[in-house]
Amino acid sequence: MKENILKATDLKTTKSRLAILKLLEESSVPMTAEDIYSIVVKDVHLSLSTAYRTLGTLSDKGILLKNLSQDGKTYYQINNHQHKHQLVCTLCSKTVPIDECPLTNMEEFLTRKTGFAITGHSLEFLGICPKCTENMKE
Repeated sequence: MKENILKATDLKTTKSRLAILKLLEESSVPMTAEDIYSIVVKDVHLSLSTAYRTLGTLSDKGILLKNLSQDGKTYYQINNHQHKHQLVCTLCSKTVPIDECPLTNMEEFLTRKTGFAITGHSLEFLGICPKCTENMKE
């Protein structure tokens, strides 16, 4: 499947691209380039700059979603053409996916009102996770 995605976007199949795609397909949360690199480098020989270039290429081709988060870090995830919603702890950066879309009605309203063909959206709630809240009490 990963090979087909690369071929469909006119990209060569390389070990680093396949390893990065495999990792992100298996991840339930977005990951930073550094996180991706630290895991992938165990199986595939690549430099951090190669990891960044690969992530940039995969993002440019629409295979990955690239989002700059409130914490100033860029996170990557597979673009399965579904919108994403998540809770993010502002202290430890823990991310919890939200399965249901609270914006469906708003999206339909905006489409009717503006004529835009909305192709997706993202929603990120910021807060403090239970573990960090408990640590703050101590």
